Amino acid sequence: MANLSDFIEEFIRNLMEEERDKEETDHSVEIQRNELADYFHCAPSQINYVLTTRFTLERGYTVESRRGGGGFIRITRVNLNNRELFQWLIENVGEELNEDLALDVLQRLEEKNIITLREADLIGKLLSDKSIGKGKQENAAIRANLMKELFKRLMVYEEK
Repeated sequence: MANLSDFIEEFIRNLMEEERDKEETDHSVEIQRNELADYFHCAPSQINYVLTTRFTLERGYTVESRRGGGGFIRITRVNLNNRELFQWLIENVGEELNEDLALDVLQRLEEKNIITLREADLIGKLLSDKSIGKGKQENAAIRANLMKELFKRLMVYEEK
């Protein structure tokens, strides 16, 4: 059963699709946090939660916020070419990577048709805490290294 966050995310994604269908160049949408909160009968903090967890760089989005009387939130779909994406991921994975974030990145790669759904699922299972089998922190370090190696290898295939 979907929760409120899922509905808000879907609503925002649909707004972005409508903008894309209008052939907007930057694939972005501007929303007002309070208006969206009123629409969904929730607190503005619920909108913040969705924005910070569902519209991240790892998932391919930037979120810009301007406060004040005419304040807005602009959500933009980032369109990097594959090589730029791999380079960005290598530079930004860090020393540790939690399982949820790794799955988000794999989902993005699958959405961009860089890897198949099957490959994303297989890689995700291999990178799970259960498969790595160490402590959480050690798993996160191993997972970060594995993901960096995956991105480097994908860059090699991209060059061919």
